[in-house]
Order: sequence, then C-alpha cells, then structure tokens
Amino acid sequence: MNEELYERTILCPICEKEFTTKKMKTSAIRIGKRDEDFCPYYEGENPLFYGAFICANCGYAGLEGGFSKKVTEENRKKILNIITSKWYPRGYGGKRGLQEAIETYKLALLCSNILKDKNSIIGKICLRLSWFYRYKGEKSEENKFIHFTINSFKEAFTGERINDDEYDEVTILYLLGELNRRIDNYRESIMWFDKALSNPQIKKKRHIELKARDQWSTARNQYKIHQKAVENA
Repeated sequence: MNEELYERTILCPICEKEFTTKKMKTSAIRIGKRDEDFCPYYEGENPLFYGAFICANCGYAGLEGGFSKKVTEENRKKILNIITSKWYPRGYGGKRGLQEAIETYKLALLCSNILKDKNSIIGKICLRLSWFYRYKGEKSEENKFIHFTINSFKEAFTGERINDDEYDEVTILYLLGELNRRIDNYRESIMWFDKALSNPQIKKKRHIELKARDQWSTARNQYKIHQKAVENA
C-alpha cells in the first residue's frame, strides 16, 4: 500500500455520479528543486500527476480547483455529446505514472477548450504538460506546449481579470518572459520581463522580482550572443 496517497470521492458535475481518485498527502510532498519556470522535481511521488480529475463514468476532466464548479446545461450537453458519447468507462483513480498524467491533463485540456474556460486555466494545464514532456526528455513536445502556454497567458493578460492564487498577473508576466527565453525568443522574453519588473504589484512578490531581474539579465546576454552569431554567419 502506498502511504503517500489517499483516496477521495468526487461528485461529477456532468453526470452527477461519484467516482474515486487518488491525492497525495501534504506531509508526503518533498520538492528536490525547481526550474526557473517553476517546474518542480519531487523526491518520491509527484503530486502534479494527481492534479487533474477524470470522471470514470462520463469522461469529464478538469483541474482539481475548478472541477466541481457548476456547469450550465448547455455546457453539460457539450461534454456529453463530444466526450461522453465516445467514452468507455475506465478509471484513472489509482496510482498514476507519467504517461497516465499526460493522458489526464490532455483530456482536461480538451474539456477546458470545449467549455471555453479562462485562458489562464488553459495556460496552467499547458504549462504542466510542458513540464511532463520535460520529464520525458521530449523537447519538441515540451516546446509545443510552451508555445500553447505562451499564447494562453498572453490572451489572459490582455483580456481577463487574473485572480488566480497560484498564477497572478505578476507571475504570468514573469512566466511569459521565462517561457519565451526557453524557446529562444529573446526579444519577447526581455519585453515580458520588463513588464513584470515595472508592474506595481511586483513589490509584493519579492521572490518573483529577484528571479525576474536574474532572468532578464540572462535573456539579455543570450540575445547578445545570438545576435553576434547571426552577424558572423
């Protein structure tokens, strides 16, 4: 028996049936390190693998924080028609490995797109998928989901009121800088780091301010090296 995990019973807002899923005990979570885009590396089980719920009965999936939110009848019918009609009952309620985590988050992404969720939510799902492919060492898939994350976070910044506890406006600006840097979009990266550092709220996020200054400097140096290589080519 895995003592790091416990079982939760969840009521699905689509089919209104209960299903069970695993969660990690907070006391069992042990972070070894983080990348500059906050990608975490855990000692033992990875709690992110259990951060998306899937109803075993109808196939509806979503991030834990918003899974049980009330769904309109119109949206309920969309999920039933697009997802449930092609779903055969199966469960992701046990221990999950990396591949099962990828499958659950991809289904959560599909459902979020069907329901036209906020871009900040869609961006969060895509960011975690990019991390999962980083764990696998699949750079092309990682970069694909980084691009998706960037597009979603840009839409969130320009068109939404961002009030997520985990990814507030300053954090999203920082991530837009760092994610662009990771895919060698250095000019875009510098621009977003500048926006983060000039945001009045950053003074309340000292750790983000320090990281933004460091990564802004890194992006500037990388841009200079890139420009010199282009000139000498």
